[in-house]
Amino acid sequence: MGEAKSTSDILRSGGQWFNTTHWSTVLAAGNHQLERSAEALEKLCRTYWYPLYAYVRRRGFEQHEAEDFTQEFFARFLAGDYVTKAVPGKGRFRHYLLGALNHFLSDAWDYEHRQKRIGNRQTIPIDMHTADERFQFEPCHDLSPDRLYERRWVLILLEQVLTRLGTEYEAGGKARLFQELKVFLTGDDENASYSEIANKLKMSDGALRVAVHRLRQRYGELFRQEVAHTVSCPEDVIEEMRHFLTVLVT
Repeated sequence: MGEAKSTSDILRSGGQWFNTTHWSTVLAAGNHQLERSAEALEKLCRTYWYPLYAYVRRRGFEQHEAEDFTQEFFARFLAGDYVTKAVPGKGRFRHYLLGALNHFLSDAWDYEHRQKRIGNRQTIPIDMHTADERFQFEPCHDLSPDRLYERRWVLILLEQVLTRLGTEYEAGGKARLFQELKVFLTGDDENASYSEIANKLKMSDGALRVAVHRLRQRYGELFRQEVAHTVSCPEDVIEEMRHFLTVLVT
């Protein structure tokens, strides 16, 4: 299967770093420098909308208010209202989005005003019913809005990694192998047995363990790549990865 550019390759590329980050998508969309940049920007919005929605809800806004705020924020974002404020060489993409959202929330708009403005802007398809169902299952114990936002950001990022990994295995004709082995990444089945899965796949225990090792190794590589997309310089990757791991265990 074809492998994407490794993080070490990105780190060595120096001047090419900026082209691999989400910042390039944001700025190119604003300057119309990148073909299909608007589509790429919309994809970013579809990927990262839920952490922002959960943040607004945890801030104390009711469901309908959070729905309006989230849709209007992304409508303004897609319209380029915040693109000129992006500083790619400073901070992290998650900080940038949250800062833009907080700036948006500070505007004292009444409900009717928000409704009128969103009616004239592009929106992204968000299933708000599903959104609030997800929010109801969020941990309610002492998680601040900022902490919940960061936790959701990490989990969304890991979902992207798992999706990319599954796509690679499918492209290599190993879709079934991935479906059977991904439990060792997700931990969905704590009783998963090497011998049972090896038997199901008609592999030896040793061969299965090698396959799991390779799966985890590639997962780690893709995780580093995804993190690299969200920071503005190579030196921030390891620090950001450590921060994300801390977010998950605390």
